[in-house]
Amino acid sequence: QVQLVEFGGGLVQAGGSLRLSCAASGRTFSRYAMGWFRQAPGKEREFVGTISRNGGTTYYADSVKGRFTISRDNAKNTVYLKMNSLKPEDTAVYYCAAKDGSMWSSKDGEYDYWGQGTQVTVSS
Repeated sequence: QVQLVEFGGGLVQAGGSLRLSCAASGRTFSRYAMGWFRQAPGKEREFVGTISRNGGTTYYADSVKGRFTISRDNAKNTVYLKMNSLKPEDTAVYYCAAKDGSMWSSKDGEYDYWGQGTQVTVSS
């Protein structure tokens, strides 16, 4: 079992920045690829980005590429999502997720553990 808790959401003006953190406890953090997803009101959950187990590979949705950066610190059992140049359409509940195994994925069904989510609201 892995428990995930997200931190850092809030209200920010368009063009601003936020950094979300996701702290993991339980089994060895470094065995998991990590992903970030988001869900806006009335919409399906969508992929934001993912990072490999050792942090060497990242992959992003086109909608956030160049604005968002995922990183991880395996010594601290934490993955981060730095969001720059935020837009009102980035408003959503953001979730981190852990995927057992070496292959990262953009498919939410392939992730094994999920956090409770943190709200990000971007005002225009």
